[in-house]
Amino acid sequence: MRIYPDSNELWALPACNPTGNLEFTLGGGRSKPQGEQATSDYVFQAKTLLRPLETNGWGMGLAVGTIRHPEINPGPNMLGNTYAYIPLSVSLNDDEIILHANLGWLKDKASGLNSASWGIGGEFKMHAKLLGIAETYGDNRGMSYGQIGIRYSVIPDLFQLDATVGQQLSGEGNSHWLSFGIRYTPDRLF
Repeated sequence: MRIYPDSNELWALPACNPTGNLEFTLGGGRSKPQGEQATSDYVFQAKTLLRPLETNGWGMGLAVGTIRHPEINPGPNMLGNTYAYIPLSVSLNDDEIILHANLGWLKDKASGLNSASWGIGGEFKMHAKLLGIAETYGDNRGMSYGQIGIRYSVIPDLFQLDATVGQQLSGEGNSHWLSFGIRYTPDRLF
């Protein structure tokens, strides 16, 4: 859930990994601006590890996907914005600090524009079950955002709660938000 001053978003992004190294995500979100009708978005993503992250080592992956905005991009073509990115992670000090960076590409269907995207972030162990999280991300068109927060492991490696506060750092507009999330990551569902 993400709460803005004039709207709210609720997302569900279930994912599964049927092959051991290829994860599929199919989910969606609903946004409700104050005084306006709600809109929906749908996401399909596939990602894989090119090199798994090891303690005091590094890892790399690849993700590709599409976000469909039916109210913005109507028509028979179910594709909306298309994207791809390569995430890179580095473990330091026996996983006390994990740094993340990514570079990517986004094709906006409505405008036809291609953009380069980027992100830099980290997870910082504050306690055995508590992580500090910070990230900044944006694109080559001058939009950038940042957020900081915490992630609490209710049941380590299975069930986590997180909360962040964020804001737009540059570009048109001045958005800011609070977000709350639940992560449930079992090895198997059945």
